[in-house]
Order: sequence, then structure tokens, then C-alpha cells
Amino acid sequence: MKSIWWRSGATLLALIAISALVAALFSIKAAATFFAIWIGLAWIRDQRYLAALVRWTDSDGAEPLPPASGPWDDLFAKLYRSKRDHVREHDALADALASLRRAAQALPEGVVMLNAQNQILWCNDQAEDHFELRRDSDAGQSISNLLRTPDFLQYLARGEWDTALLLRVRARDHREERVLSAQLVEYGDAQKLLLSRDVTKVERLETMRRDFVANVSHELKTPLTVLSGFLETIRELQPPAKQREQYLALMTEQAERMQTLVADLLTLSALEASVAPADEDIDMQALIGRIASEARTLSGGRHTLTLAVAPGLGLSGSETEIASALTNLVTNAIRYTPEHGRIDITWREDARGAVFEVADTGIGVPQQHLPRLTERFYRVDRGRSRGTGGTGLGLAIVKHVLTRHQASLDIRSSVGIGSTFSAHFPPSRVRFASARQSAHVSAEIAAREEVHAPL
Repeated sequence: MKSIWWRSGATLLALIAISALVAALFSIKAAATFFAIWIGLAWIRDQRYLAALVRWTDSDGAEPLPPASGPWDDLFAKLYRSKRDHVREHDALADALASLRRAAQALPEGVVMLNAQNQILWCNDQAEDHFELRRDSDAGQSISNLLRTPDFLQYLARGEWDTALLLRVRARDHREERVLSAQLVEYGDAQKLLLSRDVTKVERLETMRRDFVANVSHELKTPLTVLSGFLETIRELQPPAKQREQYLALMTEQAERMQTLVADLLTLSALEASVAPADEDIDMQALIGRIASEARTLSGGRHTLTLAVAPGLGLSGSETEIASALTNLVTNAIRYTPEHGRIDITWREDARGAVFEVADTGIGVPQQHLPRLTERFYRVDRGRSRGTGGTGLGLAIVKHVLTRHQASLDIRSSVGIGSTFSAHFPPSRVRFASARQSAHVSAEIAAREEVHAPL
């Protein structure tokens, strides 16, 4: 500003000096005329520069500043530098805001920015998904109008947000409930951040843990109660030898039940905690033969068993785990198939790779129970399961084994007609024997009497 004043003062002094010189050389009238013309030209120039400045301000600085002279040159230069600095600051703030929003978008948690009136300023994609918000259309809306859950409204009105709030909301498809952990955090001038996290899986795992502990306790409680009762009876009443033998037989049965339960728990725990073992080529014909032999012993001649094994069709994986899973499927078929029922075991190639299938003419399972059969300790009929010696963990073990081998389990069942359990293995797990091996296997299968023979 000092340079503008100095230049304006110097121009005025020059005008006065020139006017005085004109008056001395010519006349005062000539000097006044010169002075008036100079002032008029200066006024026209100033009006032109002022109009240019108004146009420039009306365009929000989008147009370039026009060239100027005299004091206007200094003024325009200062305005240009101010605009340049403002643009740089604006760009820096815009970059910082964009970076902040990108960071907020990258967060796994939902973020909603609220002003002092609890109106939405901005939210990230996760918050849109959690609360079914729309970033563009919901900006400026009060969060209490969009999130109408009573627990959240009470939490918002409370004004103390040291702890998070668990919200149970429905997903967009309304088919399953979602559990969110939501917490308000104050910042700035009474502004707030609403932070949300999807803890549905954590809650499910916690529920599963509680159910698992309760189920294990319940499953162990019954045989332990029987054992302690019989021991107390034998110790206090001293029953006759024959009755004591009956008690001991029942105690042995309950002890074996607990041993089976513990063994299944250890197997399931090992499957969940360990890494997948190294793959090996499995001779499925030999493995299914061993499984059929065990099934024959378990059935005791009460069922008819048929085998249909594709020659030369092998599998890659852990033989121990595969044997455990397939044995569980066959054992379940025997346990839940009445006497004189039929059990068909098939191992064949199909469009999805290869399939091990167990079909029985057993009691069947109602359709509403099929999706939950592979849950730990899930039973359609607890009394029936205990009567057959089941622990409620067999199909859970099957599911884990198949998952570790990229396989899947399909279950079809009709009450009173029977059930079919199909373990589908992907093509990457299927192995084929050479032509010579296939011919040898075919001959061996044809020669075996137990193929398509009743137990």
C-alpha cells in the first residue's frame, strides 16, 4: 500500500508542477485547461480499471486480471498475488479433505460426521451399508430421523458416550439380523463422529462358544450322573452279584459314551486348529472296502449293504481325515436305518468331479432340520440320538473335513422314506489310475463277493 501512496503522491506533484509550468509559459487559463484534461483522462482510466476489477470479482477470479499502469498496476499485482495464495490454500485444503475422506473410506468401520444439531455432514460407504444411508440425499438430515431404533435414540439423547452401543438391525434383504457396535465421539465445536462396526460374526462366535460349553456340559452330565448314581448304589446297598453285573454293564456303556464324545471333541478341535495336512493319493477302493467291513460289524446282519465303486477312481487328500468323514456318513446310515433296511454306498465320477454317496431307507429327517444338521450337537431327536449312540458331532466333523478338501456335503431326505448324503469332491482332488491298474481294479471288484451282497 505504501508504494501506491507514493506513486499517487508523485503523480499529483508532477501534475501540479506541469500545471505551474504551463501557467508560467502561457496563462492560468491554459494551465487550468491542462489540469482539467489530465484529471478527466485519469478519471476515464480509473473507471476503465474499476470496471475491469468489477468484472473480475463477478467472475470469482476465473478471468485473468487485465494489465494496468500506475497505482492500479500495484493494486492489481497485490490482488493477483492474493488470489494465487488463496487458490493454493484452497487446493491444499481440498487435497487434505479428499485425503481425509479417502482414509475414512478405507476404514473397515462406518463413519458418520454429525454437526451440533446431529445433522449428517458426510458418511463413508461402510456407514451407508450399516445404517442404509445415502451420502448425497441424506446430507443435512438429522440422524435421529433416519436411525429410528429406540436404543439408539436413547443413547443419542443421553449425552454420555464412553461405551459403545450394540444395535440389532435388519440387513437390506431383511433375511438376517445384523449386530452393530455403534459409538459417538465428540470433536471440534460440538460436532460428533458416529463410528460403527459389524460385530455379527463375533456375536455368533460368542453364542456358539456359549452353546458349545453348555452342550458339552449337558452331554457329559448325563453319563456322569448315571455313573455316580450306580457307584453310590453299589457302595451303599451292596446289591446281589447279578444286579451288580447289570449296573456295571450300564456304567461301562456310559463310560464308552463319554470316551466317544471326548474322542469326537478332540477330532473336531484338531480339525479346527491345525493346518491342512500334506496331500496323498488315496486308494478309494481299498478305503471303501475297509469302511464296508466296519459297517458290516456295526450292523450285525440287520441291514442290506451294496457297494458300487468306480474302478481306478482315486482321490488326493488326507486319508485319515477322509476315512473319518466317510465312516461317519456310513455309520449314521446304519444307526438310523431300521432292521432289514437297505444302505447303498456309491463312489463315482460326476460333472462336479467325484462323489461319495450313502443312500439309506431309514427314518428320514424333516426338511426344516436339514440346514442345521452339520451344527455341533444339533439333533433332530435327542432321545433317538442317544439311543443310537450318537454324539451330535459326526456331521460337524464331516463338514470340516470336506471343507478342508474343498468339497461339499449335499443332504436329501424324506421322512419315512430315507436319506441320501453326498460328498462332492472337486476335479482338482480326483485322481485316475493307469489303464492297467484300472483293469486290475475292475477284475478285483468283480471277483469280490461283498459287492452288491447283503450284509
